[in-house]
Amino acid sequence: MGCLCALVAFAACGDAPDEPRDAPAPRGAASAKRAPEPARDAEAGPLVLFLGDSLSAGLHLPSDEAFPAVLQRALADEGVPFRLLNAGSSGDTTAGGLRRIDWLLERSPDWVVVELGGNDGLRGVPVESIEANLNAIVERAQAKGARVVLLGMKLPPNYGAEYTSAFEAAFASVAARHELPFVPFFLDGVAGVAELNLPDGIHPTTEGHERAAANLVPVFRELLGAEAAATSR
Repeated sequence: MGCLCALVAFAACGDAPDEPRDAPAPRGAASAKRAPEPARDAEAGPLVLFLGDSLSAGLHLPSDEAFPAVLQRALADEGVPFRLLNAGSSGDTTAGGLRRIDWLLERSPDWVVVELGGNDGLRGVPVESIEANLNAIVERAQAKGARVVLLGMKLPPNYGAEYTSAFEAAFASVAARHELPFVPFFLDGVAGVAELNLPDGIHPTTEGHERAAANLVPVFRELLGAEAAATSR
């Protein structure tokens, strides 16, 4: 089961680069769909940019059911609102994120959440390149005055112990180097759980995104809540 969870967790980032963002959901993907709640206090709080792949984009789901939007609503309910800029792009890699970051930073985000690297691992990109790209993304964001949160990812064991270990360590290394808030695996409790993933077995359902967002709520509550308290002084 542990291997299955790791495999599904990693595959969740393995998107087809040419698949359109608004592709229709697979047959049976939304068995218990609910009308998404509108974002509350969308014009209040810091601007948070999510730089990610299909996980941030919410592949096969409306954008307001992807975990960044769910997280936004959850924190607004707690009185910790933020403005959301979701730049999730299916199939993206750390190299793609590096190419996009300068243009996105023109929006002057207060925070940048980096959710990239899974597709690199799927393609066997050298870990040194992944780490270099992540470092460059962080450095460019920080140079513009943005604070950065890094989300890590896991790989299946069939990529070999040496590569998988180095891959996971790269995220921790980047976080330590830049003293970043770091979430090693925000899909905990989602990956490998059939009912929380679409029929493809790799992308979360609405409920899966809700669970992923719930995993992030304590982290962002502390970060954004502390910022709000400091600002109000």
